[in-house]
Amino acid sequence: MQQSSSKRYKESAKTIDASNTYQLKEAVSTLKNMRPTKFDSSVDLHFNLNIDPKKSDQMVRGTVVLPHGTGKKLRLAVFCKGEHERIARDAMADYVGGQELIDKVAGGFLDFDCAIATPEMMKDLSKLGKILGPRGLMPSPKTGTVTVDIGKAIEDVRKGKVEFRVDKQGGIHLSVGKISFEEDKLYDNANRVIEALNESRPASIKGRFVKSLFISSSMNPGLRLTI
Repeated sequence: MQQSSSKRYKESAKTIDASNTYQLKEAVSTLKNMRPTKFDSSVDLHFNLNIDPKKSDQMVRGTVVLPHGTGKKLRLAVFCKGEHERIARDAMADYVGGQELIDKVAGGFLDFDCAIATPEMMKDLSKLGKILGPRGLMPSPKTGTVTVDIGKAIEDVRKGKVEFRVDKQGGIHLSVGKISFEEDKLYDNANRVIEALNESRPASIKGRFVKSLFISSSMNPGLRLTI
């Protein structure tokens, strides 16, 4: 398997000019023409930002709704009580509950991709910070995942709402769809993410905000994009 993957990667690398900088539309088309994997590869954007992640005023974080969704079937956990539980179940959330769901997660259950909670649950849910935080699963008001409007929050996630957050190296890595998507849909999704990131530029940043930007599909070489 290792040799096969390496051979395919090298064949894909031959079709591109590593020193070239691509316009987004051209890059998407190039990715689509690379030798395919045996699975539906994820298409990802990789940003390297001109920020200092240690400074609170340079923290870059936000959400964006991909026009054509993520291509993934996300499993949702909703932490809530009472009437909100009924709303969450009607909205087809995968896991719904209050303290019993918190206890289940504390016991090691993490079979979900996104978590939503009502404000009243956050005091108890915050105790799971060391479990949920490192996995990017802790609900937050900033991303709309702590809310009393549970139905809308679930709908937004189902539509393709994703969160982006800078890492300790000043990078952001975000999936914008699957390689099986039509070119126009991949372009729309990627373009919307780039717009959203530029909109989140901290006021304290002077000069260039994005130092470099690449787009890639799983197990294939990346393409440098024009900024």
